[in-house]
Amino acid sequence: MLKTILVLIVTIVVLPIVAFKFDQSLTVEQWHMLKTACYIMLGVALACFITGELTGNSSQVDKLWSIVPVVYAWYFAYAGAWNHRLILMALVVTVWGIRLTYNFSRRGAYSWKFWTGEEDYRWAIVRQTPLLQGRIRWMLFDLFFICLYQNTLLLMITLPMVVSWQGKDKPLGVSDATIALLFIGFVVIETIADQQQWNFQNKKHGILKTGEQLNAEQANGFISSGLWAFVRHPNYAGEQAIWISFYLFSATCTGRPINWSMAGCLLLMVLFQSSSDFSEGISSKKYAAYAEYKKRVGRFIPKFW
Repeated sequence: MLKTILVLIVTIVVLPIVAFKFDQSLTVEQWHMLKTACYIMLGVALACFITGELTGNSSQVDKLWSIVPVVYAWYFAYAGAWNHRLILMALVVTVWGIRLTYNFSRRGAYSWKFWTGEEDYRWAIVRQTPLLQGRIRWMLFDLFFICLYQNTLLLMITLPMVVSWQGKDKPLGVSDATIALLFIGFVVIETIADQQQWNFQNKKHGILKTGEQLNAEQANGFISSGLWAFVRHPNYAGEQAIWISFYLFSATCTGRPINWSMAGCLLLMVLFQSSSDFSEGISSKKYAAYAEYKKRVGRFIPKFW
């Protein structure tokens, strides 16, 4: 756990610094966009921290994961004088946000009392980590990782819009349409993966309640069919591909294949690597057949050998 936290902190500090140092300088307008978005992010992070501490529910950022990037996207579109490319980018982020918000909501993440709702089961497990034992330690972890780190990341994945504004004089073209289709295609893949997981878990638990016979996959306890037969985390793979494709908007319209806004999707990949490690550690302890599944199926990319 300590190693993971240190890696994430180092990457979120070092990557942006290196990227800024070697990339094109920001204009005054871009700095204004970025500073305003940072103020919004800090306000959201503080609200999540206070709410989480008062309620004991650490999933406040989880509830906003699919919402605040949409807010940033439309702010950037507005601040960019409604540039056509920025509007297109905000629209695809909105599609992503609506889809993911729906997926969160059906799992009980939201309620009319916004501070309540189901907490992600993984936070209860994280609380048992020896390093985080004690009120002060958990409070610091909540503030700096759960609230500040994750909210910073949610802002950073939308920052290709700030860079894309440097290419505002380039009209929309085939590359923009292709990237938008890629983005939506990956949203579809993520949707299918989440639906397959939802169907599997509901059917498994339904059979367990009735006492009927489980099939082989259900008896193993975890889904390994559909997209899950090709990779162990097709939903995570789809999410990473979504934001990598979003970055491509900035790369193609500015003619800079590598620019500082790449930091967001790279940090997301680091987070998902750590998150999948943690989830698989739980699954390996819970399901006897999971070790064989890991040997047979790739994590994010199918095994072709």
